[in-house]
Amino acid sequence: MNIEFNGKTVIVTGAAHGFGRAITQAFASRGAIVHLCDVNEAGLAETAALCGATTRSHILDVGNRTLVQETVAAIAAMSGTVDILVNNAGGVLGQVGRPIEEISEQDWRSIFDVNLSGAFFMAQAVAPVMKKQKSGRIINISSGAGLSISLTGIQAYASAKAGQIGLTRQLAHELGAWNITVNNVAPGFVRSNPTTERQWDAMGEEGQVKLLQNIALKRLGVPDDIAAMVMFFASDFANWISGQVISVDGGK
Repeated sequence: MNIEFNGKTVIVTGAAHGFGRAITQAFASRGAIVHLCDVNEAGLAETAALCGATTRSHILDVGNRTLVQETVAAIAAMSGTVDILVNNAGGVLGQVGRPIEEISEQDWRSIFDVNLSGAFFMAQAVAPVMKKQKSGRIINISSGAGLSISLTGIQAYASAKAGQIGLTRQLAHELGAWNITVNNVAPGFVRSNPTTERQWDAMGEEGQVKLLQNIALKRLGVPDDIAAMVMFFASDFANWISGQVISVDGGK
């Protein structure tokens, strides 16, 4: 299967490390012009350096609708098109699992802002461009937490990722008439960033063994495994696939 994106304009959010970096590298290596978005300026610079001259960096908080609209408008004006959007920005923002009574309104809202509202705002911003060109790909990166429970124990994270899956299905039906597909990748646990490294360490040897025993392939994946699924959803091989959620988790 030969997947190429020569000349395609791609936006990847949460591109400073982990899945976002692997996804950016995969697109760039296949000829795409990739616009990297994140709040982490240093991380963005590292990703851009790894990917070469076909990348452009944008400091962007996806939970800020005004900034999202301005950034996407600038990208569309620069490129004349937006072919592919990958909503990868997310995470737990340094939070840890706590009893529901201890969760503040800001704790709840901040996780929703980056994991769910950000995906909505980005899709909302690219939709007019994709409708005009009568084509587009939107790929959301959720989590196994959105299909089951979160290993983190964070209520807002599990809820936001489940909401993102619902958003995927709804937008697939709304935008399909314009030949825009909307799909979702739900990763299992992958050691991809400082947060997941802390989670892995916190499990201890016994917890790590238990986690691996619950995976059919008996091993953890890597960020490139997630990027590979994104490449498929973004490619012509997925022309008649929309509204789908694929778990990339080694088998559960």
